Amino acid sequence: MGRTGVCWDNAGAESLWSTFKHEYYYRHTFVTKAELVAAINKWMNTYNSRRRHSSIGMLSPDNYERSLTMPGSDQAA
Repeated sequence: MGRTGVCWDNAGAESLWSTFKHEYYYRHTFVTKAELVAAINKWMNTYNSRRRHSSIGMLSPDNYERSLTMPGSDQAA
């Protein structure tokens, strides 16, 4: 998140929420706010720990981050 009125500062956050809405939110109905919060938590956990991303070598973000902290890692750029 960045400066007010500068869309490029928000690009990462906007992309994440757009992905959430298209992959999950629009396909489900939520009766209570608690259900929505639980769904967001579940989706974020899946997104970060299990969903593979092509931009980081088909690893999950959690696995990619772990690979950067491993001794001798050649993925740190």
